[in-house]
Amino acid sequence: MCGQTIVFSNFRYSNRWRIMYTIAALFAFLTSIVSAQAQSDYPNRPIHLIVPYGPGGVADVNMRIVANILSERLKQPVIVENRPGAGSIVAAKAVLSAPPDGYTLLMTGNNTAIGAAVFEALPFNILTDFTSTSTTGFTDLLIVTRPESPLKSLADFISAARTNPGKLNVATTAPGSTQNLGAELLKSMAGINVTIVTFRTSAEMMVAVSRGDVDIAFEFYAAVSGLIEGKKLVALASTGARRSAYLPAVPTVQESGIKDYEVLSWIGISVPAATPKPIIQALSKSINDVVPNPDAQEKSRALGLELRGSTPEEMNSRMKADIEKWSELIKKANIAKIK
Repeated sequence: MCGQTIVFSNFRYSNRWRIMYTIAALFAFLTSIVSAQAQSDYPNRPIHLIVPYGPGGVADVNMRIVANILSERLKQPVIVENRPGAGSIVAAKAVLSAPPDGYTLLMTGNNTAIGAAVFEALPFNILTDFTSTSTTGFTDLLIVTRPESPLKSLADFISAARTNPGKLNVATTAPGSTQNLGAELLKSMAGINVTIVTFRTSAEMMVAVSRGDVDIAFEFYAAVSGLIEGKKLVALASTGARRSAYLPAVPTVQESGIKDYEVLSWIGISVPAATPKPIIQALSKSINDVVPNPDAQEKSRALGLELRGSTPEEMNSRMKADIEKWSELIKKANIAKIK
């Protein structure tokens, strides 16, 4: 009798777990169907693209150009939202707090990599908490001086810096900016002793270089194109691996004698790492389909931007490589990290 009770008890226990397992399996199956359906008709509602800067800048305009043509391609609105503040932390946290379903995207890029290198600590890891979809735009820096300067080429500047160590000045925007790190990288790779002077705004920097208070300056095309066209500034070099399409007569830093030097500012779109792979692939394909758009390319070229897509893997690799590159330079240049 006692043995029968034990058998009956085990029978009830076993059946209870079989029922629970069946319910769990059914729930997982139904969830997978719903998830697959949601992915197969993606997108079926508006997408929000979070930009970690205020409106009007080159990165913001690039996102709006891409968002407009992406909306046409996806048949759903792609809404750009500006969430500036705290070195992209505000924007990144907003995206991470949203469901990882491809409807909340984050603008990332070279500045994100610099942030990962220059901040002592961040509440997110761009390499593990996020994953890439595609790059959207690239631009290099220009090294400029005043027309009256005796330095007629970047080679002249490097030669003068080596002959007169500590005497020449280089203007950039704030410490840790792409412009600032571009100058630090030139200083390091050329082996020259120059003073890097930082300015709060590009306008102040341009006044200083025009007056001869500094010898050269690092800045983006959008900020100096009018001054170059008005012959108030002269471009000595561009910082990409190849000459800029908008200033093809200007040599690169590599052509000026600094082998392997390259500084590119780039922009892309990331999503939370938990986003389903089919959605990531769909976004990447859509972005790569729209960036060749001639009208979008023309609008971007006015900003000195080249629209160019990538695979998610290529963008992930670029992000990782840039974090390593800037981390090494920040350590070598003894640049204080931001707490």
